[in-house]
Amino acid sequence: MISMKTKLTSLLGTQIPIVTAPMYYATTPAMAAAAGEAGAFGFIAAGFTPSKTLVDELHAARSILGTSSKASIPVGVGFLGWILDQTETSEDPRIPPILAERPAAIWFAFGVDLGKYVSQVRAYDASRAHKTLVFVIVTTVDEAVQAANEWGVDVLVVQGNEAGGHGRAGGPALNMLLPAVLEAVPSGPTILAAGGVSTGNQVASLLVMGADGVVLGSRLLGTPECMYPEKAKEVIVNSSLNSTVRSDVFDEVNRTAFWPKGYDGRAVVNDIVNDQKAALTLEERLARYENSKKNGESTRLVIWAGDAIAFVHDDSSTKTIIRQLHNEAVSIIQKAAGMLN
Repeated sequence: MISMKTKLTSLLGTQIPIVTAPMYYATTPAMAAAAGEAGAFGFIAAGFTPSKTLVDELHAARSILGTSSKASIPVGVGFLGWILDQTETSEDPRIPPILAERPAAIWFAFGVDLGKYVSQVRAYDASRAHKTLVFVIVTTVDEAVQAANEWGVDVLVVQGNEAGGHGRAGGPALNMLLPAVLEAVPSGPTILAAGGVSTGNQVASLLVMGADGVVLGSRLLGTPECMYPEKAKEVIVNSSLNSTVRSDVFDEVNRTAFWPKGYDGRAVVNDIVNDQKAALTLEERLARYENSKKNGESTRLVIWAGDAIAFVHDDSSTKTIIRQLHNEAVSIIQKAAGMLN
């Protein structure tokens, strides 16, 4: 395998400029570890998971990778800022016990003030040799400038509107947002491209555009390492272009409509959307959703996913997908170089 050298691979000590996203209710320690085994880098997702369980997941990843207990764990942990606003003032704060395990990186996303959590990581690391890399998702140019210049983060994850799960409502597409961020932040943090990344030629094009690496999320939802139920994976494998939409309707019937203002979620289009289009009341939509779930139907499953699922055609493993995309990207970049006289 021909390895690539980018700012990301140098920062993480990896061969492949790919990171797997921390997707709550989808990512597993096996997925994060598989990314490491492939030569890339993986995250697990925290969400509302208790700290003890998160520590156990880190131990599982450490075991799979065969990493010594004395060494840093070569995986990361992803946190949602608005959840941290609740957990870090509870009897079970998440950040300190996670940092104690020495993960290589921490990922923060979607909060009113993520800067205070970046500062908490820096303060924790100030008295020890291990230094935790800090990743932060940004969905606007202003967020990118603040994260880079005020918070001093190590990595900006530039997320376009194509991304699955929750994100900025009405945000720009990745191909528009990434160049704008690169112009606004010409130096400093490592910059990753996220949202709809699913093919080797996309990886190549984003690297040539100026990204230091890419993030894979929805492209991995059909893998054996993903914790999605088999019925959801079957739907994903049979999806195509335009199979997902960004809306509040999924959170409404899923009873998860407690995200901060300005965020919504991208999921697979199904009868949940059709019920809303039919102008049914929320009470009627909830009744249909619960009845469908009770009957084990897949027509009203909430399947958080982005545009990348159009390229999920089988149950290939995380490791296989990462290496396939990497090899395709290398081949495309080599061919493109041949166009130069």
